[in-house]
Amino acid sequence: MDTFSYTLDTTWRVLLKDLGIDAATVLRRAELPDALLHQGAVRVAPEAYYRLWQAIESAHGDPLFPIRLCESIRSESFLPPLFAALCSPNLLVAAQRVAAYKRLIGPMRMDVTQDEQSVAIAFSWPGAQPAPPPSLVLMELLFVLSLARMGTRAALRPLELMTTALPSRLAPYEDFAGAPFVRGARHAIRFARADALLPFLTSNDAMWSAFEPGLRQRLADLQSKASTTRRVAAALTESIPSGLTTMDAVARKLALSKRTLQRRIESEGSSFQDILRETREGLARHYLANTRMPASEISFLLGYDEPNSFYRAFKSWTGLTPDSIRQGV
Repeated sequence: MDTFSYTLDTTWRVLLKDLGIDAATVLRRAELPDALLHQGAVRVAPEAYYRLWQAIESAHGDPLFPIRLCESIRSESFLPPLFAALCSPNLLVAAQRVAAYKRLIGPMRMDVTQDEQSVAIAFSWPGAQPAPPPSLVLMELLFVLSLARMGTRAALRPLELMTTALPSRLAPYEDFAGAPFVRGARHAIRFARADALLPFLTSNDAMWSAFEPGLRQRLADLQSKASTTRRVAAALTESIPSGLTTMDAVARKLALSKRTLQRRIESEGSSFQDILRETREGLARHYLANTRMPASEISFLLGYDEPNSFYRAFKSWTGLTPDSIRQGV
């Protein structure tokens, strides 16, 4: 397993018990081993993780499952990301710390941006992987809000929450957040800067100093296990929108010589052009399935100079046109 997998550990057993859900039942429904949550930290492919998530959601039976899950998580729960974040002085620092180690949890990015008025925290699932269930995306957004409220012990309200697909029952989510949800091209939650800097009453610098070296080591161990092919795909996912799609550019990003990079890719039975094609195809399918962006914008995000080049490339990859994919043909 590598950085394109999700972590499961024994804290899931506690969480499921708090939710009143039988762990063995949901594991069987997800076609996963019965002893999976008794093995310490294990990593599973996105497909398996999403099956487990959907089995838990189905067993819980509440259409507002993401809200219920956030309500069940308490600061006393020893969830490593939560524990590390609550040691922080405020939400801004907490988000930056979690973003740095998010890959320990799963194949997702957490980007923290700020200006003079606000702080935004965005989530993305880069690379050619299955799209996460919408309820999982909602939970990630609401978890940030729950974290802010736990740390400050204040009923904070974000300025807004954005996601590519709004929940069918929108009002309960807006009531929980105390803020509007809007449809957009990304998944993000935005706070007033003053709220993001509000002190966490749970702040503990000494505990963070003791905890952080272990996180660094786990991240280094995880990255060392990632195949070169996966690392190239991840680098391309970040670089493609800016047009930096050459092997030279990726080699610089990975701190490797071009010759070493090529040798490692070939030793894994692939080629740079194959990885570039697969990454572009995965991103194209994601944009077509999960956003309303026109093909001209998708073309630009994939590094093409004009839409016709994207259309020809997509047809050569899939035998179909982008429009037919979007229409479910």
